[in-house]
Amino acid sequence: MLKFHKEGAKIIFITCAVVVAIVLLSDSLITNFYILKFVQILSLIFLILVLQFFRNPLRLTDINDTKIIAPVDGKVVVIEEVYESEYFKEKRLMVSIFMSPINVHVTRYAMNGIIKFSKYHPGKYLVAWHPKASEENERTTVVIENQVFGEVLYRQIAGALARRIVNYAKEGMQVVQGEDAGFIKFGSRVDLYLPIGTEINVKLNQKAVGGITVIAAKS
Repeated sequence: MLKFHKEGAKIIFITCAVVVAIVLLSDSLITNFYILKFVQILSLIFLILVLQFFRNPLRLTDINDTKIIAPVDGKVVVIEEVYESEYFKEKRLMVSIFMSPINVHVTRYAMNGIIKFSKYHPGKYLVAWHPKASEENERTTVVIENQVFGEVLYRQIAGALARRIVNYAKEGMQVVQGEDAGFIKFGSRVDLYLPIGTEINVKLNQKAVGGITVIAAKS
């Protein structure tokens, strides 16, 4: 069954209303057959693109405390040790997943645990792969803790087109791996900050599927 994310309900409703109005009005106002069909087909394509963007496919996550799964769909663009300055204030192993506008933009919890920290930061709209995007762009920082991995941080980062980050995580919440954690509109990236020495199961440029792809595991 095709599902759409609740964050897109208003935009989908408005888009459907506008497209229906264009199709009906153009039928009575445009006399040239080819122009009429061009306008109507273009309107329907726009509607399909909006529906495609807000789709929320069912993902059957294999819930496992010893694994960290991809929080979003996209491409793995960075795997490196970096200094995390907001929360840990020490080096962490960062895995970054870049989402293009055609990817599913639902954010899912990467592991089971308790939300220890959740903070929203307004900011700029640099392209998501810009080196300073994680520090200067609009973003949210969330830390989840469990007994296997300890504290793991993920950061939703708005890109050049994104204009709104939705984050459902609140401090003290008990969250379940694979469940809906939020939404990012129109292209962005998510960074995972893992303990140094964590065994990584993905490679650079690999396609990640949110709720399915295993990013890291402990035996």
